[in-house]
Amino acid sequence: MAAATSSSPPTPHPQPPSVERTKGPTGFEKLVLREARGWSAEVQLYGGQVTSWKNDHGDELLFVSSKATFKPPKAIRGGIPICFPQFGTQGNLEKHGFARNRFWAIDDNPPPFPVNTAIKTFADLILKPSEEDLKIWPHSFEFRLRVALAPGGDLILTSRIRNTNTDGRPFSFTFAYHTYFSVSDISEVRVEGLETLDYLDNLKAKERFTEQGDAIVFESEVDKIYLDAPSKIAIIDHEKKRTFVLRKDGLPDAVVWNPWDKKSKIMQDLGDEEYKHMLCVEPAVVEKPITLKPGEEWKGRMELSAVPSSYCSGQLDPEKVLQG
Repeated sequence: MAAATSSSPPTPHPQPPSVERTKGPTGFEKLVLREARGWSAEVQLYGGQVTSWKNDHGDELLFVSSKATFKPPKAIRGGIPICFPQFGTQGNLEKHGFARNRFWAIDDNPPPFPVNTAIKTFADLILKPSEEDLKIWPHSFEFRLRVALAPGGDLILTSRIRNTNTDGRPFSFTFAYHTYFSVSDISEVRVEGLETLDYLDNLKAKERFTEQGDAIVFESEVDKIYLDAPSKIAIIDHEKKRTFVLRKDGLPDAVVWNPWDKKSKIMQDLGDEEYKHMLCVEPAVVEKPITLKPGEEWKGRMELSAVPSSYCSGQLDPEKVLQG
Protein backbone atom coordinates (compact mmCIF):
# COMPACT_ATOMS: atom_id res chain seq x y z
CA MET A 1 0.00 0.00 0.00
CA ALA A 2 1.37 3.37 -0.96
CA ALA A 3 2.28 5.75 1.83
CA ALA A 4 -0.07 8.68 2.37
CA THR A 5 1.12 11.83 0.65
CA SER A 6 0.98 15.32 2.10
CA SER A 7 -1.40 17.74 0.39
CA SER A 8 1.06 20.63 0.72
CA PRO A 9 2.94 21.46 -2.47
CA PRO A 10 6.57 20.43 -2.65
CA THR A 11 9.14 23.06 -1.82
CA PRO A 12 10.48 24.35 -5.13
CA HIS A 13 14.14 23.75 -5.73
CA PRO A 14 16.12 26.96 -6.00
CA GLN A 15 16.57 27.96 -9.63
CA PRO A 16 19.76 29.55 -10.90
CA PRO A 17 19.41 33.33 -11.13
CA SER A 18 18.74 34.52 -14.65
CA VAL A 19 18.19 37.55 -16.86
CA GLU A 20 16.00 36.93 -19.91
CA ARG A 21 15.60 39.28 -22.87
CA THR A 22 12.06 39.13 -24.22
CA LYS A 23 9.28 41.29 -25.70
CA GLY A 24 6.27 42.82 -24.02
CA PRO A 25 2.72 43.07 -25.45
CA THR A 26 3.59 46.15 -27.54
CA GLY A 27 6.55 44.36 -29.13
CA PHE A 28 9.18 46.39 -27.31
CA GLU A 29 12.00 44.66 -25.51
CA LYS A 30 12.13 44.06 -21.80
CA LEU A 31 14.40 42.20 -19.40
CA VAL A 32 13.05 39.70 -16.88
CA LEU A 33 15.25 39.16 -13.80
CA ARG A 34 14.76 36.08 -11.60
CA GLU A 35 16.68 35.29 -8.44
CA ALA A 36 17.17 31.84 -6.98
CA ARG A 37 14.32 31.89 -4.43
CA GLY A 38 11.67 32.95 -6.93
CA TRP A 39 11.59 36.74 -6.70
CA SER A 40 11.46 38.52 -10.06
CA ALA A 41 11.56 41.94 -11.69
CA GLU A 42 10.87 43.29 -15.18
CA VAL A 43 12.61 46.24 -16.81
CA GLN A 44 11.34 47.87 -20.01
CA LEU A 45 13.93 49.27 -22.41
CA TYR A 46 11.31 51.97 -23.04
CA GLY A 47 12.02 54.43 -20.24
CA GLY A 48 14.57 52.15 -18.57
CA GLN A 49 11.57 51.49 -16.37
CA VAL A 50 10.98 48.71 -13.85
CA THR A 51 7.34 47.64 -14.30
CA SER A 52 7.17 44.54 -12.11
CA TRP A 53 8.65 43.31 -8.83
CA LYS A 54 7.20 40.07 -7.49
CA ASN A 55 7.96 38.19 -4.30
CA ASP A 56 8.55 34.44 -4.02
CA HIS A 57 4.76 33.88 -3.81
CA GLY A 58 4.22 35.70 -7.11
CA ASP A 59 2.59 38.74 -5.45
CA GLU A 60 3.07 41.95 -7.45
CA LEU A 61 4.62 44.64 -5.24
CA LEU A 62 4.58 47.56 -7.69
CA PHE A 63 1.45 49.24 -9.03
CA VAL A 64 0.95 49.59 -12.79
CA SER A 65 -2.28 51.15 -14.05
CA SER A 66 -4.63 48.93 -16.02
CA LYS A 67 -4.76 51.83 -18.52
CA ALA A 68 -0.99 52.28 -18.80
CA THR A 69 0.38 52.58 -22.33
CA PHE A 70 3.72 50.89 -22.95
CA LYS A 71 4.65 52.89 -26.04
CA PRO A 72 5.74 56.39 -27.06
CA PRO A 73 5.13 59.20 -26.62
CA LYS A 74 3.54 58.69 -23.20
CA ALA A 75 5.40 57.52 -20.13
CA ILE A 76 4.29 54.25 -18.52
CA ARG A 77 1.89 54.92 -15.60
CA GLY A 78 3.29 52.83 -12.77
CA GLY A 79 6.33 50.83 -11.74
CA ILE A 80 9.42 53.02 -11.28
CA PRO A 81 9.60 55.84 -13.84
CA ILE A 82 12.92 57.71 -13.84
CA CYS A 83 12.58 61.49 -13.67
CA PHE A 84 15.62 63.09 -15.34
CA PRO A 85 16.96 65.68 -16.04
CA GLN A 86 14.04 67.43 -14.41
CA PHE A 87 11.67 66.47 -11.63
CA GLY A 88 8.11 67.71 -12.02
CA THR A 89 7.88 71.22 -13.39
CA GLN A 90 11.13 72.41 -11.76
CA GLY A 91 12.43 73.78 -15.07
CA ASN A 92 11.63 74.35 -18.74
CA LEU A 93 11.45 70.75 -19.94
CA GLU A 94 8.40 68.50 -20.19
CA LYS A 95 7.13 67.35 -16.80
CA HIS A 96 9.58 64.91 -15.17
CA GLY A 97 12.07 65.27 -18.02
CA PHE A 98 12.59 62.95 -20.98
CA ALA A 99 14.46 59.87 -19.67
CA ARG A 100 11.19 58.06 -18.92
CA ASN A 101 9.99 58.19 -22.53
CA ARG A 102 13.17 57.37 -24.39
CA PHE A 103 14.44 53.96 -25.48
CA TRP A 104 17.43 52.86 -23.44
CA ALA A 105 20.12 50.46 -24.62
CA ILE A 106 21.53 47.42 -22.86
CA ASP A 107 24.95 48.39 -21.47
CA ASP A 108 27.22 45.47 -22.33
CA ASN A 109 30.37 47.00 -20.86
CA PRO A 110 29.55 49.11 -17.81
CA PRO A 111 32.35 50.63 -15.72
CA PRO A 112 33.00 48.48 -12.64
CA PHE A 113 30.65 48.65 -9.69
CA PRO A 114 31.73 48.14 -6.09
CA VAL A 115 31.74 44.36 -5.89
CA ASN A 116 28.88 42.67 -4.02
CA THR A 117 29.46 39.04 -4.87
CA ALA A 118 26.12 37.99 -3.36
CA ILE A 119 24.18 39.78 -6.12
CA LYS A 120 24.08 37.57 -9.20
CA THR A 121 20.97 38.93 -10.90
CA PHE A 122 21.24 42.35 -12.51
CA ALA A 123 20.83 44.24 -15.76
CA ASP A 124 22.72 47.30 -16.97
CA LEU A 125 21.09 49.92 -19.19
CA ILE A 126 22.44 53.14 -20.67
CA LEU A 127 20.88 56.33 -22.02
CA LYS A 128 22.72 58.93 -24.08
CA PRO A 129 21.10 62.01 -25.62
CA SER A 130 19.92 61.96 -29.21
CA GLU A 131 20.33 64.93 -31.55
CA GLU A 132 16.71 65.85 -30.74
CA ASP A 133 17.39 65.65 -26.99
CA LEU A 134 20.38 67.98 -27.37
CA LYS A 135 18.10 70.57 -28.97
CA ILE A 136 15.83 70.68 -25.92
CA TRP A 137 18.56 70.15 -23.26
CA PRO A 138 21.95 71.00 -24.79
CA HIS A 139 24.15 68.79 -22.62
CA SER A 140 26.00 65.58 -23.35
CA PHE A 141 25.65 62.88 -20.69
CA GLU A 142 25.87 59.16 -20.03
CA PHE A 143 23.18 57.79 -17.71
CA ARG A 144 23.96 54.25 -16.57
CA LEU A 145 21.29 52.32 -14.67
CA ARG A 146 21.78 49.02 -12.90
CA VAL A 147 18.66 47.11 -11.78
CA ALA A 148 19.53 44.28 -9.41
CA LEU A 149 17.71 41.62 -7.39
CA ALA A 150 19.49 40.69 -4.16
CA PRO A 151 19.37 37.06 -2.93
CA GLY A 152 16.56 37.90 -0.46
CA GLY A 153 14.50 39.60 -3.15
CA ASP A 154 15.41 43.24 -2.47
CA LEU A 155 15.16 45.42 -5.57
CA ILE A 156 18.11 47.77 -6.02
CA LEU A 157 18.33 50.59 -8.56
CA THR A 158 21.63 52.42 -8.98
CA SER A 159 21.91 55.40 -11.31
CA ARG A 160 25.23 56.87 -12.42
CA ILE A 161 25.07 60.09 -14.40
CA ARG A 162 28.21 61.55 -15.98
CA ASN A 163 28.74 64.92 -17.66
CA THR A 164 30.39 64.19 -21.03
CA ASN A 165 30.25 67.77 -22.36
CA THR A 166 33.36 68.56 -24.43
CA ASP A 167 32.94 72.34 -24.26
CA GLY A 168 33.75 72.66 -20.54
CA ARG A 169 30.18 73.46 -19.49
CA PRO A 170 28.70 72.10 -16.26
CA PHE A 171 25.05 71.09 -16.09
CA SER A 172 22.49 70.86 -13.29
CA PHE A 173 19.59 68.44 -12.93
CA THR A 174 16.88 67.25 -10.58
CA PHE A 175 15.92 63.58 -10.30
CA ALA A 176 13.53 61.03 -8.80
CA TYR A 177 12.75 57.33 -8.76
CA HIS A 178 8.97 57.84 -9.10
CA THR A 179 8.14 54.56 -7.33
CA TYR A 180 4.52 53.33 -7.39
CA PHE A 181 3.93 50.86 -4.53
CA SER A 182 1.00 48.46 -4.74
CA VAL A 183 -1.17 48.75 -1.61
CA SER A 184 -4.40 47.06 -0.52
CA ASP A 185 -6.26 50.27 0.34
CA ILE A 186 -4.68 53.73 0.59
CA SER A 187 -6.78 54.52 3.68
CA GLU A 188 -5.09 51.58 5.48
CA VAL A 189 -1.54 52.74 4.74
CA ARG A 190 0.85 54.81 6.81
CA VAL A 191 4.32 56.12 6.10
CA GLU A 192 6.91 56.38 8.87
CA GLY A 193 10.26 58.12 8.83
CA LEU A 194 9.13 61.56 7.60
CA GLU A 195 7.76 62.91 10.89
CA THR A 196 8.81 66.46 11.90
CA LEU A 197 10.40 67.15 8.50
CA ASP A 198 9.91 70.29 6.44
CA TYR A 199 8.13 69.76 3.15
CA LEU A 200 7.08 71.73 0.07
CA ASP A 201 3.37 71.30 -0.71
CA ASN A 202 2.82 71.12 -4.46
CA LEU A 203 -0.93 71.59 -3.87
CA LYS A 204 -0.19 74.98 -2.23
CA ALA A 205 2.24 76.52 -4.72
CA LYS A 206 5.25 74.77 -3.12
CA GLU A 207 4.71 76.58 0.18
CA ARG A 208 6.94 75.23 2.97
CA PHE A 209 5.41 73.50 6.02
CA THR A 210 6.57 71.21 8.83
CA GLU A 211 5.06 67.72 9.13
CA GLN A 212 3.06 67.51 12.39
CA GLY A 213 1.75 63.94 12.46
CA ASP A 214 3.31 60.89 14.14
CA ALA A 215 3.04 59.14 10.78
CA ILE A 216 1.61 60.08 7.41
CA VAL A 217 -1.87 58.72 6.68
CA PHE A 218 -4.05 59.35 3.64
CA GLU A 219 -7.50 60.92 3.52
CA SER A 220 -7.24 63.17 0.44
CA GLU A 221 -4.90 64.12 -2.39
CA VAL A 222 -1.25 64.40 -1.34
CA ASP A 223 1.69 65.86 -3.29
CA LYS A 224 4.55 66.78 -0.96
CA ILE A 225 8.33 67.02 -1.26
CA TYR A 226 9.95 66.15 2.09
CA LEU A 227 13.35 67.79 2.46
CA ASP A 228 16.48 66.16 3.88
CA ALA A 229 14.60 62.92 4.47
CA PRO A 230 16.33 60.09 6.35
CA SER A 231 17.99 57.23 4.50
CA LYS A 232 15.18 54.79 5.49
CA ILE A 233 11.42 55.20 5.07
CA ALA A 234 8.75 52.60 5.90
CA ILE A 235 5.44 52.21 4.05
CA ILE A 236 3.12 50.07 6.19
CA ASP A 237 0.13 48.33 4.61
CA HIS A 238 -2.04 47.25 7.57
CA GLU A 239 -4.45 45.16 5.53
CA LYS A 240 -1.75 43.13 3.77
CA LYS A 241 0.40 43.08 6.93
CA ARG A 242 3.27 44.07 4.66
CA THR A 243 5.88 46.75 5.14
CA PHE A 244 7.99 48.20 2.37
CA VAL A 245 11.32 49.57 3.54
CA LEU A 246 12.89 52.10 1.20
CA ARG A 247 16.59 52.84 1.66
CA LYS A 248 18.21 55.63 -0.32
CA ASP A 249 21.66 57.07 -0.85
CA GLY A 250 22.57 60.25 -2.73
CA LEU A 251 18.89 61.23 -2.81
CA PRO A 252 18.19 63.74 -0.02
CA ASP A 253 14.49 64.37 -0.63
CA ALA A 254 11.39 62.15 -0.66
CA VAL A 255 8.22 62.87 -2.63
CA VAL A 256 4.89 61.44 -1.45
CA TRP A 257 2.02 61.45 -3.97
CA ASN A 258 -1.48 60.08 -4.38
CA PRO A 259 -3.87 61.79 -6.84
CA TRP A 260 -7.09 60.76 -4.99
CA ASP A 261 -10.47 60.56 -6.67
CA LYS A 262 -11.02 63.85 -8.53
CA LYS A 263 -7.61 63.96 -10.21
CA SER A 264 -7.81 60.24 -11.06
CA LYS A 265 -10.98 60.85 -13.06
CA ILE A 266 -9.21 63.30 -15.39
CA MET A 267 -6.06 61.16 -15.80
CA GLN A 268 -6.59 59.17 -19.00
CA ASP A 269 -4.07 56.45 -18.11
CA LEU A 270 -5.36 55.80 -14.58
CA GLY A 271 -8.62 54.03 -13.68
CA ASP A 272 -11.09 56.08 -11.63
CA GLU A 273 -10.70 53.86 -8.56
CA GLU A 274 -7.07 52.83 -8.97
CA TYR A 275 -5.75 55.57 -6.67
CA LYS A 276 -6.92 53.37 -3.78
CA HIS A 277 -4.36 50.71 -4.67
CA MET A 278 -1.25 52.84 -5.23
CA LEU A 279 1.07 55.11 -3.33
CA CYS A 280 4.11 56.90 -4.69
CA VAL A 281 7.06 57.38 -2.33
CA GLU A 282 9.94 58.68 -4.39
CA PRO A 283 13.56 59.20 -3.33
CA ALA A 284 14.58 62.37 -5.12
CA VAL A 285 16.85 65.35 -5.60
CA VAL A 286 14.54 68.34 -5.90
CA GLU A 287 15.29 71.27 -3.61
CA LYS A 288 19.02 71.52 -4.37
CA PRO A 289 19.84 70.40 -7.93
CA ILE A 290 22.98 68.38 -8.62
CA THR A 291 25.64 70.21 -10.65
CA LEU A 292 28.28 68.22 -12.53
CA LYS A 293 31.35 69.59 -14.24
CA PRO A 294 32.61 67.74 -17.35
CA GLY A 295 33.96 64.34 -16.33
CA GLU A 296 32.17 64.35 -12.96
CA GLU A 297 29.71 61.60 -12.03
CA TRP A 298 26.78 61.47 -9.62
CA LYS A 299 25.38 58.29 -8.11
CA GLY A 300 21.92 57.76 -6.63
CA ARG A 301 20.80 54.44 -5.17
CA MET A 302 17.48 53.05 -3.95
CA GLU A 303 16.92 49.68 -2.30
CA LEU A 304 13.41 48.32 -1.71
CA SER A 305 12.53 45.52 0.72
CA ALA A 306 9.12 43.97 1.33
CA VAL A 307 8.75 42.31 4.73
CA PRO A 308 5.90 41.08 6.96
CA SER A 309 4.82 43.88 9.30
CA SER A 310 5.69 43.64 12.99
CA TYR A 311 3.06 44.93 15.37
CA CYS A 312 3.37 46.29 18.88
CA SER A 313 0.09 47.26 20.59
CA GLY A 314 -1.53 47.39 17.16
CA GLN A 315 1.14 49.77 15.87
CA LEU A 316 4.22 49.08 13.88
CA ASP A 317 7.39 48.87 15.93
CA PRO A 318 9.49 51.25 13.83
CA GLU A 319 12.71 50.13 15.50
CA LYS A 320 12.30 46.67 14.00
CA VAL A 321 11.68 47.98 10.53
CA LEU A 322 13.94 51.01 10.39
CA GLN A 323 17.01 49.49 11.96
CA GLY A 324 19.78 47.72 10.08
